[in-house]
Amino acid sequence: MMQGNVFLGLGSNLGERETYLENAISLFAAMDEINVIARSAMLQTEPVGDVTQPMYLNMAVAIETSFSPHELLAVCLAIELSQGRERVEKWASRTLDIDILFYGNLVLKEDGLVIPHPEAHHRVFVLQPLAEIAGSFEHPVSKKRISAILQRL
Repeated sequence: MMQGNVFLGLGSNLGERETYLENAISLFAAMDEINVIARSAMLQTEPVGDVTQPMYLNMAVAIETSFSPHELLAVCLAIELSQGRERVEKWASRTLDIDILFYGNLVLKEDGLVIPHPEAHHRVFVLQPLAEIAGSFEHPVSKKRISAILQRL
């Protein structure tokens, strides 16, 4: 059975940023277990934190999937790797970063997987593209719409 209202955040700030994001969407769309429903425009954003690195391209993608959250995480990590992602240090520049922002109304806190994404509601670079495709989606913890959370930031 497909789970809807699954939202992913994609970002890239190394190399052919647009290509990495497009490749990720194509790889998701090629899977029988994933149906890509909607995608936001790509948004150029400043890197977060006290770091000097190139600008990011960020976007949000809505999918339906029959993958469990853990299976989806494994797929996201595999796609990152396929696009040259290296995990050297936290907050480092990256060819591709894929975050599971929301998995329906699921609230999950485990080592290695926290849903909803614990920082999503603080980040304009996540909320702005997400509001474009799912502004009326309600955060399962705060019970506020994505568009309302974005307006407060």
